[in-house]
Amino acid sequence: MSGLGDEAAVGGPCSVHVPRSGRKLLLERAREAAVVEQQERELPRVGRFPAVQPGQPAIERPAPTSELVGYRGPTACAAAGISYRQLDYWARTGLLEPSVRSAYPASAQRLYSFRDILLLKIVKRLLDAGVSLQTIRVAVTHLQRAEVVDLAGLTLMCDGATVYECTSPQQVVDLLKGGQGVFGIAVGAVWQDLEATLGRLHAERTDTGETLIGHDPADELAQRRNRAG
Repeated sequence: MSGLGDEAAVGGPCSVHVPRSGRKLLLERAREAAVVEQQERELPRVGRFPAVQPGQPAIERPAPTSELVGYRGPTACAAAGISYRQLDYWARTGLLEPSVRSAYPASAQRLYSFRDILLLKIVKRLLDAGVSLQTIRVAVTHLQRAEVVDLAGLTLMCDGATVYECTSPQQVVDLLKGGQGVFGIAVGAVWQDLEATLGRLHAERTDTGETLIGHDPADELAQRRNRAG
């Protein structure tokens, strides 16, 4: 048999050999296929893999105060220190309805914002101090109109009949001098306590509905101790 492209002594071109032009074309196609295969491997995988791949940093959970975070009824009760019966009654009577999502339609679950739960805690403290529900309704309506960032700087003083809003320490002193203020709530302290509590509880993203798992350092420490034991 002859070499590349030559005729054999008998019977014409050999069937196992390919002309040079043909071999060059096959080689170019093989190279193109290799390039395409490499590009496909480098393409991002969409919809078939978890959002976070091994070795990548975890997706950061929004702060508890973020508008992107909502809390379901049981979580709101746990954070505010109230019963679900109280939560349901206050929502149905209009004292404090969830601002993120109401229970309508009937299949929907209520979703509360950070501000909602902050007010729930304040309502609970005012009720425990003996303030009338009518007075609390007026106070809640006023606080709902305020900017969220302004709430942390407030101190609420109550003489049992009226709730006073103080925006400076001097106003608190003046109120005490008048003999009116007998009960006070530093909203900033309630805010900080609630923010820490909600960070340990489950939440829901208001834009995607994704469940946000709470992180409790105490639970993690207990798990480590159990594994070590």
